[in-house]
Amino acid sequence: MVERRAAGEPLQYVVGHWPFRTLDLMVDGRVLIPRPETEAVVEVALEVFDAIAAPDPVAVDLGTGSGAIALSLAKERRMAEVWATDESPDALAVAGANLAGLGGWAAPKVRLARGAWWQALPEALRGRVTLAVSNPPYISSGEMASLDAVVRDWEPNGALEAGPTGLEDVAAITGPSCGWLMPGGALVVEIAPHQAEDVAALARDAGLVDVEVRPDLAGRPRALVGRAPQA
Repeated sequence: MVERRAAGEPLQYVVGHWPFRTLDLMVDGRVLIPRPETEAVVEVALEVFDAIAAPDPVAVDLGTGSGAIALSLAKERRMAEVWATDESPDALAVAGANLAGLGGWAAPKVRLARGAWWQALPEALRGRVTLAVSNPPYISSGEMASLDAVVRDWEPNGALEAGPTGLEDVAAITGPSCGWLMPGGALVVEIAPHQAEDVAALARDAGLVDVEVRPDLAGRPRALVGRAPQA
């Protein structure tokens, strides 16, 4: 373990697990390392969820990675269903292991689905999603070289780099969101602080209302929040 750490491998991968809110997650090089910024995004998502009246709430974690967001939603709130999607079969394998680690109560509640963003979900969920949360790639191709080596060289590139602008995946999530959310349902997306104005514009263009960007614990713009219009 010391040799691995000395070679630059992140501590979280060396020890093989890391805390995230109330969870202790298995992590390795197939998924992003859970971070405090994402914990704060989950806190925002839970606050938003608590203000929505839904008798059988359905939550979706788009691009689940280790399962950190989906499993936090399942554990910390009463949800009828929680869907965790990812395009990477390796990431879903890690999320599945973490789901199994929660015990039998979580198995019938949390469902894993492979595919890109909303496309992984069954059509029956259209218009029924109470809360959708995502920590998508939001680093531009030009910014990748400036990342710390411990991030750039070890964490999965596909979970970090979005494309030339850094907004590609956020746009893919916000664009169809109103078609999947229930009336009054909410979308919460983790973003880079310098993207706040651009992602808010994307959300409004997609038809979301009450759009805002909430700060993280350091006061930096971090969580895009938008709601589907009421019917």
